[in-house]
Amino acid sequence: MKKLIGLLVICFMFSLSAVAQRGGQPEVGGGRQNIPAHGPARVTTPHPAEEHRNFSEKEGHPNAPHVDRGKTWVGHDTGPNDPHYHLDHPWEHGHFTGGIGRGHVWHLGGGGPGRFWFGGFYFSVAPYDVGFCDGWLWDSDDIVIYDDPDHVGWYLAYNVRLGVYAHVMYLGRWNGEIYVN
Repeated sequence: MKKLIGLLVICFMFSLSAVAQRGGQPEVGGGRQNIPAHGPARVTTPHPAEEHRNFSEKEGHPNAPHVDRGKTWVGHDTGPNDPHYHLDHPWEHGHFTGGIGRGHVWHLGGGGPGRFWFGGFYFSVAPYDVGFCDGWLWDSDDIVIYDDPDHVGWYLAYNVRLGVYAHVMYLGRWNGEIYVN
């Protein structure tokens, strides 16, 4: 019994030192403490759009658009002329009327990148961003919606668990019989 208790104490000490080395709070994702207070600022000096861009600017960061420590929107820097986010008919399904920003955490209800929903609201991920949604749990992750200041017709969906985000288009609201704007 003494050996078992001694072993447990040693394991506990190692786990404490591991937490201390990490600094306690992850840089990307990791829960509600890293939800950005606001969306990204409007881009003033655009980064050229690239087909196969690497977003992992530091070791251990995801190769997807993400938010560092709830402040820096990594990857949201191509400006309003990025052809990946051009829409011929922006807002064709209306504007999202649910809550936007940190105070409105939404629980995904199902679907996938082509069409997902929460709270009766339906969205679709931008075709260019679909690959960045690997690992999203479409029926259980929490997300926060932000306005996109540069790409007309798009919102940004921030995945709370992963700390990554994707451009999403609002598709409308389901009232139980039909989609309404």
